[in-house]
Amino acid sequence: MFPKISIIVPTLNQARFIEETIQSVLTQKYPNLEVIVIDGGSTDNTIEILKKYTGSLTWISEPDKGQVDAINKGLKLVTGEVVAYLNSDDVYTPNALLTVGKYFSEHPDTQIVTGKCINIDENGVETRALIKLYKNFWLKLRIDRFLTVLDYVSQPSTFWRSGLIQSIGLFDDQFRNAMDYDYWLRIIQKHKLGFINKYLSKFRIYPTSITSSNSRAQYNDQYRVASRYASPMELFFHKIHADISCWIYENIANRK
Repeated sequence: MFPKISIIVPTLNQARFIEETIQSVLTQKYPNLEVIVIDGGSTDNTIEILKKYTGSLTWISEPDKGQVDAINKGLKLVTGEVVAYLNSDDVYTPNALLTVGKYFSEHPDTQIVTGKCINIDENGVETRALIKLYKNFWLKLRIDRFLTVLDYVSQPSTFWRSGLIQSIGLFDDQFRNAMDYDYWLRIIQKHKLGFINKYLSKFRIYPTSITSSNSRAQYNDQYRVASRYASPMELFFHKIHADISCWIYENIANRK
């Protein structure tokens, strides 16, 4: 029996990509699926696109306080046993949800699982392959404690049981650039991170995306998050890794 999976899609003025995102979810042919789109009051043609899928998903459009607020709204509405969020410019790979549903069915004690992720540009072409391989290396080591040093978990490839919403809580909006990193670290204080050795999603990177345009703020938030959970030695190595990574993004990766 496949568990019910709830996918939250936070969005704001992403008409350029959101239909591809929605299609990547609905074409999964997952037998027990709930899709909730939380729109922050888009002024482009996002609403017209959402209306086309009214019978296949639930959507809300109203002003909110940003991405974290939208995700938390969705978390309060989900009815599935397993939950995830997919930003409205990212996509799932074919059969990703079947793979995840089967994993949770076969591992009833697992509370959170992550998989591999492909980076793509605005045209859907793979980019930053070395970063993908670097994250894969750390994922395959299966040592959760390393997560306090670097965030190797790809958000769109990560799924968790909705019961954690009660025990762990919602996303913390004080970490707007690293709220997912904080959430993973909160969870692994009590639960082992499961790993599926397959590519489950594609993460879109382009000049105006958060990862490309705000890498310094993202790493600053990650450091603040790590300070909550890391030992002094781990925090020392986190800072070194963050400085190197940020330099790479600002001087190499974002200029390609």
